[in-house]
Amino acid sequence: QVQVAESGGGLEQPGGSLKLSCVVSGLTSIVYNMGWFRQAPGKEREGIGCSEWRGGIWYVDSMKGRFTISRDDAENTVSLQMSGLAPNDTALYDCAVRLRSGCFGLRRQADYSYWGRGTQVTVSS
Repeated sequence: QVQVAESGGGLEQPGGSLKLSCVVSGLTSIVYNMGWFRQAPGKEREGIGCSEWRGGIWYVDSMKGRFTISRDDAENTVSLQMSGLAPNDTALYDCAVRLRSGCFGLRRQADYSYWGRGTQVTVSS
């Protein structure tokens, strides 16, 4: 059974930083891509970026600069480092496994097979 689990969320002040982690277990293949998404209250889920298996890391244009994705295949972990947080970054952040090759069309949620439950990030003073 594939499990995806996010952690690291919490309450942060504007201008602060947070690092989220996503651990994957139960996959029969080690070849997979990972995407990060977020859903703010009252809004649709939006893509942040995607990490390819032994490949590149891609970001949605609006997410470039303050968000950094990294990957540790030995630990089956993909992380999301966020900096310069603002109240409009408040959202439920989740990650997902993409078995489809590469990260082309990374915002297309239907291309992701397994999702975590998310970790809440709240940015407030």
